[in-house]
Amino acid sequence: MNEFWDSKYSVNEYVYGEEPNEYFKYAIDTYLPSGRLLLPAEGEGRNAVYAARKGLKVVAFDQSVEGKKKALRLADKAGVKIDYRVGELPDLPLRGEAFTAAALIYAHFTPQLRPGYHRMIGNLIKPEGLIIVEGFSKKHIEYQDKYPNIGGPRNIEMLYTLEMIRSDFDGFEPIEWIQGEVELSEGSSHVGVGNVVRFIGRKVS
Repeated sequence: MNEFWDSKYSVNEYVYGEEPNEYFKYAIDTYLPSGRLLLPAEGEGRNAVYAARKGLKVVAFDQSVEGKKKALRLADKAGVKIDYRVGELPDLPLRGEAFTAAALIYAHFTPQLRPGYHRMIGNLIKPEGLIIVEGFSKKHIEYQDKYPNIGGPRNIEMLYTLEMIRSDFDGFEPIEWIQGEVELSEGSSHVGVGNVVRFIGRKVS
């Protein structure tokens, strides 16, 4: 899979744009988590750079070397520092680290990996810390032919339901949770109308 993402990110343009995801930006601006933020599957760095500009200490990771290169260029352009690592979640030296918040923005995993990955991420968040999620819902599959540039997995098993997210993060008290249509204009790869789930939870234990 890293070959796919390396190829996608090897172009000059930022395929999801240079601006942060709107829901991520809203969550950071509204709930203002301070301290350390974990960003799995961060790609080209748009959300990491925004969070760093807001004063958060950002640890991001992805399986794509090309994604890291572009993220660091974007951080240099913005005059901020981010800690960006390359690898799969179980192989990264994150055990023993603790985060004030983590955000999964269009981070879609196979059903074999998803529950375990989500549990690992949840375990890295401190009590009272936040989990922030925006991802395509299972209903999104109905939108992809009408909006061919909207993106997202075409394997319905990799798409989400709110119940799935709430179950995976059952140690978090829901603050916001919603499923519905959203119009995206993020670079050239998230353009059109899609169907998403959004979740913000606070760790209670």
